[in-house]
Parts: sequence; structure tokens; C-alpha cells
Amino acid sequence: MKAVVYNEYAPDDNYAKILKVQDIDEPKPKSDEVIFTNKASALNYNDIWGMRGVPVAVPLPHVSGSDVAGDVIAVGEDVTNFKVGDRVVSHSNLSCRVCKACTDGREFDCVKRQVWGFQTGPLWGAYSEQIHLPEVNVSKIPEGVSYDDAAAASMTLLTSWHMLVGRAKIQPGQTVLIMGGGSGVGSFGIQIAKLYNCDVIATASPDKLDKCKELGADYAVDHRQDGWSKEVFKISKEIAKTKGEAPGIDVAFDHIGQTHFNKQLQLLKYGASLVSCGATTGYDAQIDLRHIFFKGINVLGSTQGTKAELDQGLYWMGQGKIKAAIDSTYTFEQAAEAHTKMLTGKGMFGKIIMKPEGA
Repeated sequence: MKAVVYNEYAPDDNYAKILKVQDIDEPKPKSDEVIFTNKASALNYNDIWGMRGVPVAVPLPHVSGSDVAGDVIAVGEDVTNFKVGDRVVSHSNLSCRVCKACTDGREFDCVKRQVWGFQTGPLWGAYSEQIHLPEVNVSKIPEGVSYDDAAAASMTLLTSWHMLVGRAKIQPGQTVLIMGGGSGVGSFGIQIAKLYNCDVIATASPDKLDKCKELGADYAVDHRQDGWSKEVFKISKEIAKTKGEAPGIDVAFDHIGQTHFNKQLQLLKYGASLVSCGATTGYDAQIDLRHIFFKGINVLGSTQGTKAELDQGLYWMGQGKIKAAIDSTYTFEQAAEAHTKMLTGKGMFGKIIMKPEGA
């Protein structure tokens, strides 16, 4: 079968030099595994980390990709929940399932946890024509949800759902700040917050503000402007007047990191929460601790989520309440171009999809 393979790292981000479409062996299912076709797969930033070899020296030769949807074509003898013909999508959080964290419903905290398609291999990821995964790492796609939408949702919807529902314990009526609303996680964050009937302020670059509103954001602010946080606070004052509450943000949803972190802390109300799943602008944030201890703020870390949380998000996609924002679609042969676009982010809104020829 065909797969997008690299045999060396590209610390200079020269993806065209290393990414090649090659023939690799078709998988045979282990007793607990499901094999399915690749109808659509989606890019994530961990693909770039893998190709750089930093911060994790991923196994070589490597097939990247953590998100993929398709049709089941074979199942292992011990598989009970899936059959040939089922439409399925990957759940990329591989965990041991027997440790204290896993049996406590926190498989994302498993010390043996691996992100499939990033840390796994050699030659085990989404960017191949056929996929093999343990039954516990596969979810059924609801009726009415396309392969493209399911692939786009696999990691980012899961991450956003875990951030807001699992970690921040979002409540109806709260004022929620979604940083980077034009990203994959941000686009889902907007919709989850609106599902919970919250007032949503999204930030994005100027060309993405209207699209954030189309997804449901009540307000959209250009976070590239120096006064972005003042604008957000002004909006929160308007919202607070209608509720008879103090101005400020109840939940800040962050994956930007260094450049905007302390301003978010300033915006939070007493007892409010900031939940972070990443730091695309850098990790070395300058923090005024007074914002944390004096206001009793909760700073929450978050990474991926449980399969149950993925199934919850997919359910609401099936109900038409959440949709994937898809930026563009590429073939395996265009893998270098697709990853370069994700790296630059220029004009990008939502997820990039990649498919085998003819999928």
C-alpha cells in the first residue's frame, strides 16, 4: 500500500526533501485490532515536530498522522464492537488501560501514553492507505458526519472538549475567551462554548474574525493588535451589564502561550480559570503571580482527552450542533505543500485534510 514516509529529519523545515510516497506492507490485524481504509486524514502540528526530530526523536522510517477516518475492512478475532463496513475514526491517545490513571478515567495521564502517529513507529501512522489500531482506539462515525469532518475532529475536537468540559468544567451563561479561534482547536472551542450557551469572545488575525463569528462567536477581536486585551475587557463589561455581574472572563481557552498568556490572566474574574493545551508562540511566558493568588485563579493544563469525550463530541457533530472547519484538501503527493501551509498558517482557517489518490 502507499504511505507518506520520511527516513530522515528536516530541522530546516524542508519537507519536500524528506517526504516521499512509498510502498509499505499492508497491515494484518492483531487479535484486538481493527483495520480500515483512509478516506480522509488531517494534519496536526505534531507532524511538524516529528519531522524536525524535536522535541521528540520519533522512530524512523516514519509515517506521520494521528487523525484518520475510513471504512473497516478487517477485524481481529477478539474484536466485538466493530464489523467490516463500519465507518470509523481514530482516537490517537494510546494508553495501557490498566494503570491507576487509566482505570480512573484519566488515560491522558497514563505514564505509558503515546500519541499515535507521532511517537509510534516505525511506519505506523495515519498517512497510509490502510490503518491498523486497537479496538479501544477507534470510534464509530455518526450518521450525517462525513469522513472529512470526522478526520478533522479526531484530535482537535477531542482536545477542545477536554479543555472546556473535562478540565474547565464550563457552565451555561459564562463568558468564555477563545484564543486563536481560527485554528482547529479554536474553531471547535467556539462551538462547544456556544453549545453550553456561553457568551463567546474569540480572537484571531484580522482575516479570520468574520469566520469566527460564522461559527458562533458573539464577538471577535484582532489579537495581533497591542490593545487586544483592552478591547476584550471592554466587551466583557458590556456583557456583564446584561447579567448584573462583574466584568471579566470566566474561562480563557489558550494554546497561544508566551505572547498572550499574562494578558489573559489579567482578564480573568475572581475564581476564574485559564486552560491551556499548548504554546505555539513559545513556552517562556512572563507571569505576574498576583493575578493568580490574589484572584484565586485556576491555571489548568490539558492534553488530548478520553475516548468517551471524543464520542461525546462526535455525538453533537451528528446532531448538527458542531461542525468541522476545513481549510483545504491535499493528496499524499502534495504532503510537503500541505505541511508548509500548516507551518506558515498564512490565510489558513480550520484543518487541512490529506487523502490518498482516489480516496
